[in-house]
Amino acid sequence: MRRLLLVLALAAVFVACGKDNSATTPDSAGNPNADAPPLSGTPYTVTWGPITVQPGVEDTQCIWVKLNNATAIKVHQLDNSLGPTSHHLIVYKDDMDTTEQTTPIDCQPFVGALNTTGMIAPIAITQKKQDEITLPDGVAYTFAANQMVKLELHYINSSDSDPMPANATVTFYDADPATIQNEASVLFTGSPDVDIQAGQMATLHEYFTVPSDIDLSTSHIFGITGHEHHYGTGVQVNVAPASTGPFTAVYNPDPFVWSEPATQTSTPGFGIPQGGGFDFTCTWTNTGSTEVKFGESATDEMCFFWMYYYPSQGSKVCVHTDQFGGGLDICCPDPSQQTICNYISQKF
Repeated sequence: MRRLLLVLALAAVFVACGKDNSATTPDSAGNPNADAPPLSGTPYTVTWGPITVQPGVEDTQCIWVKLNNATAIKVHQLDNSLGPTSHHLIVYKDDMDTTEQTTPIDCQPFVGALNTTGMIAPIAITQKKQDEITLPDGVAYTFAANQMVKLELHYINSSDSDPMPANATVTFYDADPATIQNEASVLFTGSPDVDIQAGQMATLHEYFTVPSDIDLSTSHIFGITGHEHHYGTGVQVNVAPASTGPFTAVYNPDPFVWSEPATQTSTPGFGIPQGGGFDFTCTWTNTGSTEVKFGESATDEMCFFWMYYYPSQGSKVCVHTDQFGGGLDICCPDPSQQTICNYISQKF
């Protein structure tokens, strides 16, 4: 069964950072990135597909490609472009695989994000047809010479009769290394404890305590995006030094649009007190005729949010669940908790 985190990627990725806003502002021509900084630096481009997708087909496929950067670079900006059936794209920096695979093949979503080595790290997630991503000043991803990049594309042709193409293009832009002081990374947090009865409204309210081996007290979390599926009506996130508060709101877009949820950014970003965590709430209205639980399919539901932060302590998949006695808070990969991390990835 596909892994826990595939549909985390259904939401749009953070907008150009360094501003405190909820979403990009389109210009008179409808460009959703009109307020983004201009793209600059040497471009390095990777293309996924195109392939033809038959009506009613949904799948996730990957390619592995080496960039043509002859020397190490600091990637400060990305420009992602998606085709008509391309639902979302995950871009990975891959320091483990060595063999290129340029023809799209079936792949396990987020398999790299949960491995113990941490050598395959998601660096961008996007659903927009055109998405320009700029990291904060002084922040970048470090790419080795001829860096291996993995592109994971989730596509779906909802047409009843017409074959359609799936494709994606990612262009990386480098920055002067002398201007970069910090590495960025990604945190995913949420819960699989979703159960919504047919024809009912539902609320899930939980608290995730950051494990003691991760110190986010001096971190700068500069972008946060909530994620639900089509029954979703809201995601709210607070930070607190304890489950009893006091609570500081960091994400609460109004209205919450599940198909393109707002990314809220802050400068210079916020941290989490040691021993503290995230208080989060997801709401849904199930207008269907069947019970809905957690899952990756469009007919299932999700309660997650992801964040971008620096300085990097690695990409983490963090889960709170009450399905274990007394509740469980865990961030993977964690070599000391590999059995549980494996269980999480296999169960979902």
